[in-house]
Order: sequence, then C-alpha cells, then structure tokens
Amino acid sequence: MTTVDRPIPVRRALLSVSDKTDIETLARALNDAGAEILSTGGTARLLTEAGIPVTEVGDYTGFPEIMAGRVKTLHPRVHGGLLGRRGEDEAVMAEQDIPPIDLLAVNLYPFEAVTADPDCSLATAIEHIDIGGPAMLRAAAKNHAGVGVVTDPSQYPAVIDALGGEGLSVALRYELAVAAFNHVARYDAAISNHLSARSADGERADFPAQLNAHWQRVDTLRYGENPHQQAAFYQEAAAPAGSFASYRQCQGKALSYNNLADADAAWACAAAFEAPACVIVKHANPCGVAVADSLEPAYQAAFATDPTSAFGGIIAFNRPLDAATAEAIIARQFVEVILAPAVADEALAITGRKQNLRVLEIPHGPSTPGGWRLQPIGGGVLVQSQDAALYGDDASLRCVTEAAIDDSLRSDLDFVWRVAKHVKSNAIVYGRDGRTLGIGAGQMSRVDSARIGVRKATDAGLSLAGAVLASDAFFPFRDGVDQAAEAGVRAIVQPGGSMRDDEVIAAANEHGIAMAFTGMRHFRH
Repeated sequence: MTTVDRPIPVRRALLSVSDKTDIETLARALNDAGAEILSTGGTARLLTEAGIPVTEVGDYTGFPEIMAGRVKTLHPRVHGGLLGRRGEDEAVMAEQDIPPIDLLAVNLYPFEAVTADPDCSLATAIEHIDIGGPAMLRAAAKNHAGVGVVTDPSQYPAVIDALGGEGLSVALRYELAVAAFNHVARYDAAISNHLSARSADGERADFPAQLNAHWQRVDTLRYGENPHQQAAFYQEAAAPAGSFASYRQCQGKALSYNNLADADAAWACAAAFEAPACVIVKHANPCGVAVADSLEPAYQAAFATDPTSAFGGIIAFNRPLDAATAEAIIARQFVEVILAPAVADEALAITGRKQNLRVLEIPHGPSTPGGWRLQPIGGGVLVQSQDAALYGDDASLRCVTEAAIDDSLRSDLDFVWRVAKHVKSNAIVYGRDGRTLGIGAGQMSRVDSARIGVRKATDAGLSLAGAVLASDAFFPFRDGVDQAAEAGVRAIVQPGGSMRDDEVIAAANEHGIAMAFTGMRHFRH
C-alpha cells in the first residue's frame, strides 16, 4: 500500500448510514467543499429532500439495487474506488472507469438493538446482519493511506473541520481507520455471541459456544494493585446507565486501580438499598453501612461501625451528596473517593477544600447489574450470571425457630442480609436499626469471621446486645450460633441447607434466638 503522508482533499464521498444523526450536517459541509456525494436508500432520500445534490449508488455503478436492498454497494466501482491505491492503481482505475472515493461514512444495521428484544426471532436477527457495510468499512480502513472512513456521528466535527482546511490528515485518517476496524469487530462479535447462543430452531443457550468481549480503554492508570504492576481501565462499549463505569469525575487527582475496584464494590452495595444509604468500603469490603432518613445520619452511623478502617476508605451514597454530609465527612476523616448519583454545587465547594479527594457522579442512580460476571483465571475466564437476586424461591425470609420474627426484626434481618451479600466470604455481619455494628470478612473459618465482627464492635464501643447477624452461607456446625448467643445476638439470618441444619436450629432454640433461612447463598470471592 502506497502511503500518502500528506492531507488529502475530499472530492468524492459515499454516505450510507443506519444512524442518520447529523448526516445532513456532514453532507452540507461536503457539498460546500465541492465534493460529489454518492448515497444509497434512505440516506439518499433524506439528503435529496434536504436539497443536497446526491447521486444514487445504483446510477453511479449502472447496476440497480436488488433483492430488497441486499445487493447495492457490492460492486467493483464502489470497492475499487475505496481500495485503489493512490499513486499505484490510478492506471487500472482509469482503464476501468473507477473514480477514487475519498471519504466513506457508514454505520451498520442495528443488530444489537434489534436482538436486545428477547422476542427477536432468528429470521429477524439474520435480516439485520449487514454485509455491504462491513465490506466497505474494511476496504476504506485498509486503504486509509488515501481514504477517510467515518462510523459515528461524533466523528463528523473533526472531518468537517478538515474539509475547511488542508484536508484529511494522516493522523485523522489513521484514527478513523482504527475506529472503523473496532466498529466492525464489535458488530461481528455481537452477531457471533447471539447466534452462538441459539440453535436453528430457536432454542437459546445460557452461554454462547464462543464468547466475544468488547471493551474500550478509558484510561491508563499510574500502576495496578502494586507499583510494579501496569494497569488500565476499560469500559464496556455502552456502559449501562447507573453502572459504575458510567461515572463522571467532578474533582480530584487521577483514580488508581485500587480506587476503581473499591469504588465499584461500594457502588454495588449502595444499590442494594431503597432508603438513603451510606456505604464505606476498604479493600473491596464494606467496613460500615447504614440507612437513615437522610445521608448525614446514615454516614455518621456507617462511620461509627469501624472508624479505623474507614480512614482512607471509599464512601458511596445512593442519593445526591448534599452540603451537610460533605461537611461531616471532611471534618471527620481522610477519604480517597466519594461517589453519588449527583453532587450539589454546595457540596462540591466543600469537598474542593481537599484538592486530591476524588468526587464522582454516577448519573441515573445505582442500578442492578445485568449481563455476565467474568473472573479471569490462568489462560481463561470464568463466566457466570450476576448475583442479582436476594432471596430464594419464596423471595422472603422463612422463620425456622420457636422464637418468632416480627416486622421490626424482619427489617433488621433484611438489612444485614443485604450487606452480607457484598462482603467477601466467609462473611458475618452484625447490625441493628438499619446500621452495621461489626463485620467479619474473608476468613477461612466462619467462626473466625464471627469473632472478628464481635471484636470490631467492641473496639468501636458498640454493643451487640439485641443485634442481629447475617451469614452469607449456612452454618456447618452449631459453634457459630453459640458464638452469636455469647455476643448477645437475638436473631440470625442465613441461607440454610446444611446437613446439620437441625443441629443449628436446635442450638438457636436453646439460646432463644430467632433464625430465618433465605434459601439463597451469596458467596463473594
């Protein structure tokens, strides 16, 4: 391929887009620059109605669109104009009457949008597989030495600016070509994933036979978990609204690898609550969680669970951050990151007193994660559905002891159960009145986690008398119940399902402790 190392003018452009956002603006700029515009189907009709001169591709090639538009651009006059090497193929192009096409604007049939409908038929999916579009994009991108290729309306301004100057620069053409290859790769991946997860008769599999992922690099980080590791942050091509990856940084220095991992964990836990909630996370584990009528008392209660661990932590809220809460945080502790669905201007003025403090907004509020959860392992990846549910088949707590569970106790048990779901296994959470009192996380023994939770409460000067306890998995022996009784716990929530459930229930009855089963385990490794 002969390299054209100078800007190129646009004398001829082909526009054929599914997403017609701002295509008229681009076409007018091309027309004003004296470029001939070729177009197809709906794009050509739109531009003609707007009074912009357009040549239909069928008229340009001398071959009509056929098969309901399935064949319209697959023609040597189109692909030769895109692939012809400037400075090398002019003779054969002239001999075959193939003028060069200097700019291609194409985006593809909306396959992902159509197949997002669970009722989408296989026939409908197949009809939304674009053929000519990817072929043209590949041709133009391969020949970016002499051709510019545009795949997204967000790229139009840069192209329009270039039209008013010397032309499409080498750097711009390369950037557009890479984006085009990425566009086609994502499109092909979506088709592969969808078709690999269903059979010809419409049966759907839980997981495709081949899994293709597509992420875009958002940032290169200073380092990874440790200074000797390199790291970067990649985002899904279209991060769902409310997901952590859709954050906007309002203030503070660059985020680190550990900041991002911890903030994601905090945001996921905050999303578990409907009432105003505060979650403080340290090393991917909640060290304090509380709900209240407003954010400031929720923060005060969450902080009181474990003030030592809260130092240098990540704080997430499921409501917009207000000035009073911001002032309480700044006056009390060192914090790495604060995140909320929105941040009031008054609150930002307060957090701004700590210039390095990162403040993030995640628009649209916390959302329940969808799709799959991936865990890399050596040479591969584990894939599972998200742990989106809270309770088992009956979707509620089931009392299994002689001691009953009233509405107030049920509310406390529901709270600690929601927290336990976001604590590393083995997880034990003590709480009462919508606040955590002690959390034991990540131990090899469930009894050790229970003991740590008690020690945390004691160190913070918090009484466990009358508290409730959540265990993310069943108690395999009665020793966990005995430990809870010694601490003053009055009720326990756990999944149930142990071979020794009867022994564990009997222990709860001996101590006069109420116990509820959820029918669902929430391990978090």
